Amino acid sequence: MDRLEAMSVFVAVAELRGFATAARRLKLSPSGVTRLVAALEERLGTRLLQRTTRSVSLTDAGARYLERARRILTEVAEAEGAAQAEHSVPSGRLVVAASNVFGRLHVAPLLSRYVALHPTVSAELTLNDRNSSLVDEGIDAAVRIGLLDDASHVARKVGVTRRVVVAAPSYLARRKQPRSPDELLRHDTIQCTAITPTTEWRFARHGEERRASITPAFVTNSADVAIGHAERGFGMTMALGYQVADAVQKGALAVVLRGFELPPLPIHIVYPTSRLLSGKVRTFVELVLAGCDWQFVAF
Repeated sequence: MDRLEAMSVFVAVAELRGFATAARRLKLSPSGVTRLVAALEERLGTRLLQRTTRSVSLTDAGARYLERARRILTEVAEAEGAAQAEHSVPSGRLVVAASNVFGRLHVAPLLSRYVALHPTVSAELTLNDRNSSLVDEGIDAAVRIGLLDDASHVARKVGVTRRVVVAAPSYLARRKQPRSPDELLRHDTIQCTAITPTTEWRFARHGEERRASITPAFVTNSADVAIGHAERGFGMTMALGYQVADAVQKGALAVVLRGFELPPLPIHIVYPTSRLLSGKVRTFVELVLAGCDWQFVAF
């Protein structure tokens, strides 16, 4: 027995004072209505309705149950309405995750635009350089850079970025520009552990991967710090294209070893499921897909 259905049938019979009348309203057979009310009474262990050949009336227990049943059915209807509204109309708290630099440069302005378009949504942006667990950490959507290792989520590609080695023109004026990765050992290098966790930098040539050892003169876990140190002329660092594109275009940094770069990394918007997306997640994903073409390869 479906308890909510039985409760709804009981309320209809009580309000209309008849099984046949309730059956017509509910578009059920009279026998079906009778069976549901009888099953409800059996489950509760008490009689809710007094039946005669001419009328139906409430028992004392039935009158008390009717009041509570109406309240429960109203609350269920309100809960369903709220859930359906959330699916269609953006509302509530939207939690988005991204890496530190990309989030600051690109996701934060996008999220500001989103909340301006949808003032009924409150937004939270979580920045870190690890891939947060969407489900465990209550994250609605994430922007991730690199190859994905979790096939359980939906991922939509929204861009690509190069991995580049850069140095300030002032540094390159003092030191001979390297012609191959093997020459990096003779240069001052800056290691960002968030980009290159080890002291081996990876490259590619003619489709084959190559590795080059470095002896870093400066180590940090912050891409901003590593890039700033390079801009001040203290050496070469490996960075992602979106992190240095503006500095290269302004002449503050120059790309070296272009012919040895690894294939570009994809940029994805990732969310837990595509089925029955809430309004806030659906509209955020739509904004990303319609308004973002994050291509960081031509600079």
